[in-house]
Parts: sequence; structure tokens; C-alpha cells
Amino acid sequence: MARLCEGRVAIVTGGGRGIGREYCLLLAKEGAKVVVNDLGAAPSGEGKDIGPAQEVVNEIKAKGGEAIVNGADVSDWKAAGEMIDSAVKTFGKLDVLINNAGILRDRMLVNMTEDDWDQVIKVHLKGTFAPAHFAAAYWRNRAKETGGLVSGRLINTSSVSGIYGNIGQTNYGAAKMGIAAFTIIAAREMRRYGVTVNAIAPGAITRLTENLGGRQVTDDMRRDRGPQWIAPIAVWLASERSQDVTGRMFEASGNLLAIAEGWHRGPIAAPVLDPNELDSVVADLVARARKNAGMDGKDLD
Repeated sequence: MARLCEGRVAIVTGGGRGIGREYCLLLAKEGAKVVVNDLGAAPSGEGKDIGPAQEVVNEIKAKGGEAIVNGADVSDWKAAGEMIDSAVKTFGKLDVLINNAGILRDRMLVNMTEDDWDQVIKVHLKGTFAPAHFAAAYWRNRAKETGGLVSGRLINTSSVSGIYGNIGQTNYGAAKMGIAAFTIIAAREMRRYGVTVNAIAPGAITRLTENLGGRQVTDDMRRDRGPQWIAPIAVWLASERSQDVTGRMFEASGNLLAIAEGWHRGPIAAPVLDPNELDSVVADLVARARKNAGMDGKDLD
């Protein structure tokens, strides 16, 4: 039986460790040729190290797969374009782009520095846009050249912090909510070419999350909440079987696989011109509106 992604070519950003590593390994296991992109920075974004990406490539090759290393900074416009070109030049095409690279610089709003904000927004938001731009242009051109639909797959990474909100992550949450909106809009734009665009909000214990809150991570926690639980939905979305699913946000963890539903208009009132008349109007709207969700996706108490 043919493997799920047999012969497909995929780029995974942030593919050297954690969730990205699991994506790369499972894609290769399912027959994909993989470009393992990773700058190799620290969790907060400093430094470079090609080693982790090379280790993933070596592991894929040792199992008979095909993979190459790419050490580009995904937020660098020129480098992002060259990354797409490298996949096409090496493997002859590009079918899948998984935007997974990210950093964390958690601070309460009053303590957050300009650099904390700028770097997180740059890596997550521009680091999603730049590779996606060049991949989308490539798929559009292929569709025009062939006169038919391509089977492109763009898979972005959001977070429950962005779609539900988490204290101490105004920078990260803003970027991840931006990626959610980006995903919905890009899905509508790219559908005409046969390209689907979806996002995953992963929940896993990784290098970026294992020390949050000063918790002690046990072997059982790594087994039950490790990044291996995220990879299956990413690889399925990367396959041709997912052609009818686009513009969706999937939550994935060792606890659940779910779709996060987008914003919908709530209660409605007639408009008024005098702000002095709004006390009772707003009170009624708030009373009838569903409460915002907590980090578990359920209504806050």
C-alpha cells in the first residue's frame, strides 16, 4: 500500500527539534522528501546551530529517506525565497510548507521590552508570511503553467494562547492570533489554485515549554504529552487526502484532537448616536454574549 505522502516534497521550518522534528520524521516515514529548516537558535531566539537539523536529516537518511538541511532565518525575506527555491532545485517541486519555527519571550505587559515584542512578532508572524509568500507564488505559477489545480499544502502554527489568550504572552498570543487570521484569509485566496491552508495549535512538552511555570517534567508526561501526538494531523494535512479541508484551525495534543471554531457575531443591538445611552445597551449585550474561552477552550467562569 502506498504511503500517505509518497513522493511529496515538504519543507518544515523549525524542524530540528521538538514538534518540527516529529513532523520531519513522520513525513519521511510516510514517503515525503523533506527540507529540514532550522536556524538552531536558543528558545528565546539567540544564536545559530545547524547541528539539530543535520541530526534529523541523518536520521531520515539512515532509514532510507531523502532529506536536506536548510539553515535559513525564516524571517529573512531573501533567505525565505531561497529556501523555497532550494526545495524545488533539489527535489524538482514543492508540495508542502509547514511553518513551525518559533521562539518564546514571555513577559507580563508592563515588563515586556520593545525587543521582546519585535523578535517574537518577527519570528512567528513574518516567519510565517515570508516562506508562505514564496511558496504561494510558486504554486500559483505551477497552476498557470499546467492549466490545472496543484495539490499544495500550507500548514501554519498557531496556539491556544493566540486563539483563547494566556497571561504573560501578549507578544506570542498576538502573533499566533495573527497567524490564525492569516490562515483563514490565505485559504480563501489560494483555493482557486488547489492549495489548502490550515493551522495547528499544538500542545506538547518541548524545549520551549518544559520549564514553563517551574514544573518538573516526568517521563510519563513526556510520553503522554510529547510532540509525537502532534505529527499525525500535520502529516495527514500534508497529504492529498486533505484536499477538502482548508481554512481550519486544529488543536492537537496528547489529550485531544479538535477544531477551534472561529469568531462569530454575538448578540445585536440597534445602533445609537448618544454615548450616554449605552450603559444599559452594553450591559444587555454583555449579559447575552457567550463568555470568552480559557486556555482549555471552554467558557471562563
